[in-house]
Amino acid sequence: MTQDAFLNHCLANPYNREILNRLGDLPPATWLTSGCLVQPVWNASAGRAPQADIDDYDLIYRDPDTSWEAEDAVIRRAAALFADLPVRIEIRNQARVPIWYREKFGIAYPPVRQAQHAVLRFPSKTTAVAMTTGRDGKPLIYAPFGVEQALLGRIVPNHRLDIPSVYAEKTRRWKSIWPHLTVLPWRRA
Repeated sequence: MTQDAFLNHCLANPYNREILNRLGDLPPATWLTSGCLVQPVWNASAGRAPQADIDDYDLIYRDPDTSWEAEDAVIRRAAALFADLPVRIEIRNQARVPIWYREKFGIAYPPVRQAQHAVLRFPSKTTAVAMTTGRDGKPLIYAPFGVEQALLGRIVPNHRLDIPSVYAEKTRRWKSIWPHLTVLPWRRA
């Protein structure tokens, strides 16, 4: 029941539905992920439109070709595919993340074997959710930490990577938009 409620909130956002409908035109096993999935839940609890204040729509996939040219081709394909939607879409090859992550964040990012496993390293367990469509066209959710915290409006840190400043930045933005959220501090127990 919990996952059904979460799914209903996610799909109440027409952009999530439309993006999921078009995933078949992108690399296999492309996943919609993170804030665009949990923020419709927060919007519902705040009595707001499902798509209100969603900054971007993140897509992830994994291609062993880690060249910038290969990823750029997918970025351009996604830009054309979603050009008619009034939202910002970012798509990234998760096999490339270890190449640039240390320089940007100062720590190593171990390789992932499947794109959706990248959510295991998101700064918040609450937003560590990915969604794609199955062969039957029905949505599939990957939520290794569950969806209960999102439904409760409770932001829980994920210490998988030591990125407290990223967590602080994200939670500051979220709290400014959804003041009803409860943000747990980064400190480790």
